[in-house]
Amino acid sequence: AEPMPEPRIFTLDEAERTLPLVSRIVADIQTEYRAWRDALGAYELAVAGVRGDTPESPEVGRQRSTVNDCATRVESLVEELQAVGCELKDFDLGLVDFYALLDDRLVFLCWRLGEDHITHWHELGSGFAGRQPIDAALFPRTVP
Repeated sequence: AEPMPEPRIFTLDEAERTLPLVSRIVADIQTEYRAWRDALGAYELAVAGVRGDTPESPEVGRQRSTVNDCATRVESLVEELQAVGCELKDFDLGLVDFYALLDDRLVFLCWRLGEDHITHWHELGSGFAGRQPIDAALFPRTVP
């Protein structure tokens, strides 16, 4: 197995500077993810009544390749997000976490699609439910 790459550590300012790009990618991911779910639903419906030994109809073949195309697009968008250094935590909510340091320990800065700024953080294990408001003393901003 490949060793896990070191996570990129962000300051609050650095994470915020990525938001225009990150929000564009996350919005695209949501669009493609919904398309994938719809395509998958249609495909599953189409194959539900078909016996296993029946050759695939051209229509079902088209639906299957639509599902695969959508999945590939979602995957490459998720990779774009990972290249920025952040992690997508929830497709539907558009939740993204950025690694940051707080008193020498790793925590997540937590952002949700539609938010103008990063206003919350949480411990690595606690997730969205454990979000806490960012206190300027904890995460100083360098830009006014």
